[in-house]
Amino acid sequence: MAKNLVIVESPAKVKTIKKFLGSRYEVEASMGHVRDLPKSQMGIDVENDYEPKYITIRGKGELLAKLRKEAKAADHIYLATDPDREGEAISWHLGYALNLDPAKTRRVTFNEITKNAVKEALKNPRDIDMSLVNAQQARRILDRMVGYCISPLLWAKVKRGLSAGRVQSVALRLIGDREEEINAFIPSEYWTLDAAFSIPGSKKPLTARYYGTDRKASLESREDLDKLTAELADADYRVADVRYSERHKKAPLPFTTSTLQQEASKALNFSTSKTMRIAQQLYEGIDIKGNGTVGVITYLRTDSTRVADEADAAARSYIAAAYGAEAVGADNVSHKTGGKVQDAHEAIRPTDITRTPAAIKDSLSRDQFRLYQLIWKRFTASRMAAAVYDTVSLDIAAGRHHFHASGSYLKSAGFMNVYTSDEDEMTKDSALLRTVTTETALSLTSLDPEQHFTQPPAHFTEASLVKALEEKGIGRPSTYAPIISTLLARRYITKEQKNIYITELGEVVDRIMKQAFPTIVDVDFTANLETLLDSVAEGAVDWKVVIRNFYPDLARSVEEAEKALEHVKIEDELSDEVCEQCGRRMVIKYGPHGKFLACPGFPECRNTKPYYEKIGVACPECGGDIVLKRTRKGRLYYGCINSPACEFMSWARPVDRRCPRCGAIMVMRGRRAVCSSSACGYREEKETIKD
Repeated sequence: MAKNLVIVESPAKVKTIKKFLGSRYEVEASMGHVRDLPKSQMGIDVENDYEPKYITIRGKGELLAKLRKEAKAADHIYLATDPDREGEAISWHLGYALNLDPAKTRRVTFNEITKNAVKEALKNPRDIDMSLVNAQQARRILDRMVGYCISPLLWAKVKRGLSAGRVQSVALRLIGDREEEINAFIPSEYWTLDAAFSIPGSKKPLTARYYGTDRKASLESREDLDKLTAELADADYRVADVRYSERHKKAPLPFTTSTLQQEASKALNFSTSKTMRIAQQLYEGIDIKGNGTVGVITYLRTDSTRVADEADAAARSYIAAAYGAEAVGADNVSHKTGGKVQDAHEAIRPTDITRTPAAIKDSLSRDQFRLYQLIWKRFTASRMAAAVYDTVSLDIAAGRHHFHASGSYLKSAGFMNVYTSDEDEMTKDSALLRTVTTETALSLTSLDPEQHFTQPPAHFTEASLVKALEEKGIGRPSTYAPIISTLLARRYITKEQKNIYITELGEVVDRIMKQAFPTIVDVDFTANLETLLDSVAEGAVDWKVVIRNFYPDLARSVEEAEKALEHVKIEDELSDEVCEQCGRRMVIKYGPHGKFLACPGFPECRNTKPYYEKIGVACPECGGDIVLKRTRKGRLYYGCINSPACEFMSWARPVDRRCPRCGAIMVMRGRRAVCSSSACGYREEKETIKD
């Protein structure tokens, strides 16, 4: 009997796929990449037409020896790494590292880890797509060139440990530019004027907002407002027009990587990295009670909203059975297209729509359930009918001036029976407006002016930064989360609540990059480079041409910057702690394991101690500060700063108030404060954390 070897990337997939294929197949994991450029040098032979110098990744020798032995004994070898450029490159590297026989080695891909998908992929093997491999090589080499040419310059001019990246530096520029916009913003005054009317038969007043005369007008000062109210003093108010209409709101498109990251951030408060980590688990396989291990969502790195015909038909059949035939949407669901969309994979969707979140809740962790539910609802909604609103608009005339009022009523919920988001307009109460006709008598009860000031642009959140990167064509679905993680790890940015702020260190690096390497951090240049990489993936452009055109300009810019840039000193952040050995105020330093406190008198005074982040809540047992700590295994918890003398600790974040029912400390559970005593069970009805 023929022996077949299937090599995947992740060990999490091994058990799932092995179960599908049976005893004739051995399934092994490469544990990601097996070859890469060396860390000790740039690893690119510039003199030899930019040939990369790949080496075996340290620690992979034993794994490769095992895989070589398995491959030698196999009659057929299937390289089943992830269905993207990175996965294609890993398969290519495996072929080289294992010295695989091309005659018995084939490439297979599947968009979902289900029995049918895996078996169908094995029936349709192909050769490795070198265009995809070369696109990945080009990206890797471009990133390595930028990192290894510019980072040493930052070390020399600012401080050791800094780095520059081809895409991360552009993302940092977006954040820095937004910060400059906010700091330079000058608020402008404006006013609104609401008129309240009493109408016959209603105790509730009718409110309308000032619109203008023949066209919409703005009230930019108190003088404008006073002039208007003087004109309105003796005006007669009448209903000039009542308009009824029906408005359709289309169902949302299913998730791409970008939109999933954005919605998970807004709806679930997940970071982009957490979203990708949990989505990877859902894709690779979940042990479903009664069904074994199976992938419950399709591949998670995609920029397409396309859905396979089979999945589309199954969704419509399910919706008709569960919600009625009228709930099924139109057949011609559009999907996102355009020059920046690769459309290599389907949208992110459940692999089986009948596998509802409620049905598998017991098999999922809390976070897995929440993300799966979000994906399932979004996909189901995408195949449903539009939501239909009845709307009414009033035009109230006061001489030559007009006031407007409008409202809407949800006539048919359509997809909103399953899925709503922050962007979905909530129904405005139109009950009172629907009683008004052009014959209705209006009696003005009050004019209510309100002063406002224009607001600066909002700080980026992870969700809005991902959206901006996607819209500007910077990076690709698989890179958004690593970009943000790298900027946070390098301390170029920081997060407070959900807002992203550039740090002093980030400002210095951003300023140097804009001064010395304006092309590298140019948004259009980076977007055009991404388009070139897409052309390489399509086989339309030679990948070496991209490198040849890029490196000489980079090398020249680095040489000029070494001469022109001045040294920049970044002061360490002072803490409130005083060094007990010499009396100086200790500073916050960063090490391999995060922040720590150090005496600024080094090397005369070498005192250091742990840095604990205070959360602004007093210990309920001794009154000391509660601080954020980690266990030896890295799990976060909250403990008293006076530990071990005080033994207070909590896995959940404490809040600064006691339970009104039993007096125990309150802690955060999700978005609400609850009593820490399980015997009490008290919880606050209103959400404590707002988006």
